Amino acid sequence: MKIFLIEDDMSIFRLIEERLQQWSLQITGPKDFQKVMNDFTEVNPQLVIIDIQLPAYDGFHWCREIRTVSNVPILFLSSRDHPMDMVMAMQLGADDFIQKPFHMDVLVAKIQALLRRTYDYQQQVQQVVSWQEAVIDYERGLLMYHDRQLDFTKNELFILKLLVERVDRIVTREELMRKLWDDERFVNDNTLTVNINRLRQKLEDIGLTNVIVTKKGLGYMAVSK
Repeated sequence: MKIFLIEDDMSIFRLIEERLQQWSLQITGPKDFQKVMNDFTEVNPQLVIIDIQLPAYDGFHWCREIRTVSNVPILFLSSRDHPMDMVMAMQLGADDFIQKPFHMDVLVAKIQALLRRTYDYQQQVQQVVSWQEAVIDYERGLLMYHDRQLDFTKNELFILKLLVERVDRIVTREELMRKLWDDERFVNDNTLTVNINRLRQKLEDIGLTNVIVTKKGLGYMAVSK
């Protein structure tokens, strides 16, 4: 998937490029801010990210130009906080708007959602979810939170996935053990406790505290906030 990023602040461009490349997304920017449409046509991207304040012409201008030739999803980034900026962006055909400074995990989640809705981008995206301002990539066994990254064992990841899929609902120990057993991850009651405790400790070490709670006599629950 190709993303066309119209952003003249190169520090922000590089930051976004570095993070999105982790999700196998190709990032390209305009070579000449007076001839953005030439590069847009050449790249033929699946998603466009536009800043409002740009050299030569502003982001609204380029959104209008793109909409005359394409229905590609458009996401605005802007440090301007006037409500009319968001209204204008949406009226011109933008699909979403994020105000700077933004959290990179939020940007990733919004991009993934736009790609999923627009292109049924299921094979790559269905394994990526947002939870507690973190992004979990089940396929790679990673969790990213505030620019920190966690790796999990297979059992830890499997348990986390089961809990997050049922966020704010209790999953009993019996159900966890049954699903682990059915997946040929043979565990006993003590092994489950060890894995839960280790999973919690990893999450707490990067600042995700009390996000998996014990419901005494019932089981465990991943909370949404």
